[in-house]
Amino acid sequence: MTGISLDAGWSLTRADGGAIWPMDFPNDIHSVLLKQGVIPDPYWRDRETELDWVHDSEWLASREFDFSGTSGRYTLTLEGVDCHVNVVLNGTEIAQLGNRFMRHDLDVTQALLQGANRIELRFRSNSRIAQAKAQAFPFPVPHIHWNNRLPHYNFLRKPQCDAGWDWNIALSPIGVHGGIRLRRSEAIRLDDVMLRQIHKNGHVRLEVDFLTDVSHPIEAEAVLQVCGQTQRKTVQLWPGQNRSTLSVGIENPRLWWPAGHGPQDMHDLEIRIGDQARRYRIGLRQIELLTGPDTIGNRFAFRVNGREIFMRGANWIPADALPTRATREVVADLLDSAALANMSMLRVWGGGTYEPDFFYEMCSERGLLVWQDFMFACNLYPAADRKWLDGVRIEARQNVRRLSVHPCMALWCGDNELVGALGWFPESKADRDRYLAMYDRLNHALEEIVQDEAPDIPWWPSSPSVGPLNFGDGWHDDTRGDMHFWDVWHSAKDFAHYRSVKPRFCSEFGFQSFPSARVIESFTEPADRNVSSRVMDVHQRNPGGNSRIVETLARYCTFPDSFDDMIWLSQIAQGLAMKTAIENWRSTKPRCMGTLYWQLNDTWPVASWSSLEYGGGWKAVHYMARRFYAPVMVTAQPDAGTGGITLVAINDTDQPVRLDVSVRTVRIDGEMRPLGQWSLSTPPDRAVEIMRLPANTVPDGSFLHFEWTDNGLHHGENEYLPKRPKDYDFGNASIMAQTSVSADGVPQVLLTTDRPALWVTWDLGGDRIWSDNCITLLPDRPRLLTVMRERQAKLPIRPPEVRAMKGR
Repeated sequence: MTGISLDAGWSLTRADGGAIWPMDFPNDIHSVLLKQGVIPDPYWRDRETELDWVHDSEWLASREFDFSGTSGRYTLTLEGVDCHVNVVLNGTEIAQLGNRFMRHDLDVTQALLQGANRIELRFRSNSRIAQAKAQAFPFPVPHIHWNNRLPHYNFLRKPQCDAGWDWNIALSPIGVHGGIRLRRSEAIRLDDVMLRQIHKNGHVRLEVDFLTDVSHPIEAEAVLQVCGQTQRKTVQLWPGQNRSTLSVGIENPRLWWPAGHGPQDMHDLEIRIGDQARRYRIGLRQIELLTGPDTIGNRFAFRVNGREIFMRGANWIPADALPTRATREVVADLLDSAALANMSMLRVWGGGTYEPDFFYEMCSERGLLVWQDFMFACNLYPAADRKWLDGVRIEARQNVRRLSVHPCMALWCGDNELVGALGWFPESKADRDRYLAMYDRLNHALEEIVQDEAPDIPWWPSSPSVGPLNFGDGWHDDTRGDMHFWDVWHSAKDFAHYRSVKPRFCSEFGFQSFPSARVIESFTEPADRNVSSRVMDVHQRNPGGNSRIVETLARYCTFPDSFDDMIWLSQIAQGLAMKTAIENWRSTKPRCMGTLYWQLNDTWPVASWSSLEYGGGWKAVHYMARRFYAPVMVTAQPDAGTGGITLVAINDTDQPVRLDVSVRTVRIDGEMRPLGQWSLSTPPDRAVEIMRLPANTVPDGSFLHFEWTDNGLHHGENEYLPKRPKDYDFGNASIMAQTSVSADGVPQVLLTTDRPALWVTWDLGGDRIWSDNCITLLPDRPRLLTVMRERQAKLPIRPPEVRAMKGR
């Protein structure tokens, strides 16, 4: 967006006076105060509540700028203002803003002065305004108080997790997280561009809507250039809002594909209307959501470019609790890790934020599809307030249009768990009709906007949901729609309980672990390093979470000897939980056509469900995900009816794969007994049974180990334990780690053992990402791990160490 940048050169002070500090935007006030030494690190120990004065205060950011512009219309555009801010130009208040998710275009033509100008942003206290709005509303609108330390943020249009969540610190950041620009235009101001694609028989019709604001009647030339073609036409524009459309046909286009299914071909798109121009990089693809009836209930599957694709991925939350720290480099690192774990989809969860354009550009470059929630989560919302709902409509339209240019966009979803929230609060239980009607106003407004803008991606009303206008139980109905399945974590059930359901698409499920010792050391003193310490409790936001982690360890493993062993075992247990769920659900393909576990990343150093801990280090589960999300894999599934074990081959590619599979039992002392070899052709996009092992095939004290190869791209190995790990006497394996550097300069480590060792980890949580980790190591079968990627160090270095499951 062209214009004069006003991002730099601001001064910040408390509104009631005091010290003045320099500030540039995008930025948040906590980060400025931290940089100036006014506040200490908010993530350290239990410091959080000591900093409540920041969000309780009002703040003034101001700067001067020179203006010597010519005649025309001038617009002050602010993006990502967080969130209740009065804008003052040369002593005149020109706007009162109140939506973090909206672009604000303010006409300042009459307020500008030739020469020196002064602009002020008066940030009001988000937390105080939330309280006042709730008190002023004519009836109670409950919020998820057990997750949010700061109340009533459902009245604010800012990330709901800024008030806390069961994984987030409650800092309630204040600032501007986008750009601040002074834009000059004549009669025409181009505000938004809406792109849509219509695919048919190898042909694409590309439609572009020019959304303009016009000051007086005018004719203008609209131009569209893409793929070597140019379309022009003269359009008549009238005062106010205008929509003008140009289209172009493209024969035999080079298509954009999700990761693992084809190239991510991109094309330059240039548009112009009058003197206003934009340029984009776009990808051509067709996205469909299949929800038609079948013999089970209703499908829930994505079809891309005519091909049904099983979605492997995770849920995305904001990259940091302090928005200023969510830099391009941090986001790129997290997305690279998602791609390396064989993911094809991320769900941008509705309690965070619509991410900046660079996030979607990076997803498109990496072939990561985006399931995009509108920003509503786990609360009831004041949609009976017409002014509030009108603001939501503007927010939704702007974001549907803004994100339409990104090929990664795969779904617009109305909200996260708002249907379920109707049954969570005494007020809505007692008067469900009132709160259901209010929910319907919000949900219907979002649906109408998607229908009006007609993006080329599907709409889904809520997550979880069994379908449009159906307020049934998406948590437990596994015959239709998308499912959130939390019984294992919240009800402390065995991992095997994941096999009790067969979802059509599971968009949320997860299990917690502690972060690595390296991360824990970044926010604790040595005396804090106990799972029941106050500081460890502060860095665990889910009530009873640490106890549940420890309870799970006691259920599955012998109790650890040290704190370091405790946190390591928690990651192994988390990995086993996700492995159990995902391998089982993938084995039911095409009944299940997607798993998005909770959650990919963390916002601060905390015990959580993430697979990438704060700072971007890989937990054990992320290394496991690289294997259980492999496009071609083999899994062993128990048959509850017979006591046998079924081996299933899963092929997510579009080509048949010829697999050679070898299976053996392994005794804990190292004796291996071959069970056989099988060769089979696995059809594209299917899960097929390889063979069935009768009950008692695996002797006591043994586990199943198997490997597969197609003598080319696809190969791997896996194991299956008929019993819990603590029922095996693994002993203490003697594991040797020999580090070296390959001929082309890549660091590597050779691991060997004298007896079977499970979940062997090397340098876990470090800044080197290894080709494999958390592996099964067998005698006389050395494993060479090489560095795939070196991450920039963000936390203190800890020397690499090797760990494995120990015996009784």
